[in-house]
Amino acid sequence: MMDKLKRWMHANVRGLWLLAVFAFLYAPLVFLVVFSFNSTRQDTNFTGFSLRWYQALADDPRLVQGFLLSLKVALISATAATVLATMSAYALVRMGAFRTRTVFAGMVQAPLVMPEVIIGLALLLMLVGVERLMGWPPRGLLTIVIGHILLGMAYAVTVMQSRLSELDRSLEEAAMDLGARPGQVFFLVTLPNIMPALAAAWLLTFTLSFDDVVVSEFLSGPGVTTLPQVIFSYARRGVNPSIYAAATLLMAAVTLGVIAYAIYIARQERKRSIKPA
Repeated sequence: MMDKLKRWMHANVRGLWLLAVFAFLYAPLVFLVVFSFNSTRQDTNFTGFSLRWYQALADDPRLVQGFLLSLKVALISATAATVLATMSAYALVRMGAFRTRTVFAGMVQAPLVMPEVIIGLALLLMLVGVERLMGWPPRGLLTIVIGHILLGMAYAVTVMQSRLSELDRSLEEAAMDLGARPGQVFFLVTLPNIMPALAAAWLLTFTLSFDDVVVSEFLSGPGVTTLPQVIFSYARRGVNPSIYAAATLLMAAVTLGVIAYAIYIARQERKRSIKPA
């Protein structure tokens, strides 16, 4: 019996290890979702199903305003970071070895290896100095967006640079041989081929912006508080099940976004696999 058990464990050790890893990663999230429907404030015993904390979430103006602000910041910063990252990646991949290429590449990707505390502090000092000199910009929505663009752009450049490096340049050369101008080549040939990478970069930067706390703490001003900042401030004062509800809704939104992106990629791959008759 013991020999059979040992053989079974040896044959399924990879599956058991994978199951243990997933349990370690996702068990806290399952706990959070379940207790967002708890009827009382207890976080150790599930006393009954209720939607009271979702109602409390809707009635909390700080959480609602923080959610709207985070959504606005994430939409703006993700779009701007993706556009700037695409331009930067195109310059790095397509423009060859220009004079300041190494410095430019290092500066663009520096936030990947730099602690967010340092990024937030450096941006705060710079923006405070600019405000004292010019009277603009005040700490608030714009300064948070600037910080999130800087942070998200580094990740988006990595995604876009990888996709552009893999793209067959003969397609662009063929378009130019047929008389297309550089701008037409980019918008008619290059852009459609890198669209999945664009979507991935946008989703990545949107998520990074939406759940950022450290940079937002440095760059936010009076009356300007993002949803992660509100949740963090509530969590420091004790357990508030409305935070569970907010986190559950955030996870649901992210999950729907990932599913939508996966469906989009699957359809694109299916279209590419269909050969013309």
